[in-house]
Amino acid sequence: MAPPLVGGHRRCHLAAMVSRRIGRDAGGKRKFLAIIDGTPECGRAASYAAHRAKASGGGAVLLFVIEPGDFQHWLGVEKIMRAEAAEEAGTKLAKVADELREKVGIEPETVVREGKIVEEIHALIEADREIAILVLASGDASEGPGPLVSSVAGKGAAFPIPVTIVPATLTDEDIASLC
Repeated sequence: MAPPLVGGHRRCHLAAMVSRRIGRDAGGKRKFLAIIDGTPECGRAASYAAHRAKASGGGAVLLFVIEPGDFQHWLGVEKIMRAEAAEEAGTKLAKVADELREKVGIEPETVVREGKIVEEIHALIEADREIAILVLASGDASEGPGPLVSSVAGKGAAFPIPVTIVPATLTDEDIASLC
């Protein structure tokens, strides 16, 4: 049986596949997941996730997803390109993690995955049952909030945990005062 129509779209049932979260009352700690993708606004999401984690005694997780499709070459070239992409992901994650350590005083977890971004976000949430909130930052361009925010929060999107969208225009001071 097909999923019911919601607003003219079929509703995805990914949310139903996610395991129950491990809450603080069960010995877990609430983790805030931020996606690091090299966009200018991803730093806002990471900053918010770290500040909220520190304020609530939780943790911050930084995820970088290496998208497939860039590696459709001969085997030797594919291996080199994958290694370069993994190195770039590690460098970007390390830079953001260093900034959060210095500015917020929190030690974030870093994760690199390869695949389609929304699928990998879901897979990480399923794998780490302490992740309770996804933090994204909207773009500051006039074209809209950005492709990741649009795909996660778009029409008929079913997401397994709450999603916080941080305006790209917030400063670190603004974020600290909100958290």
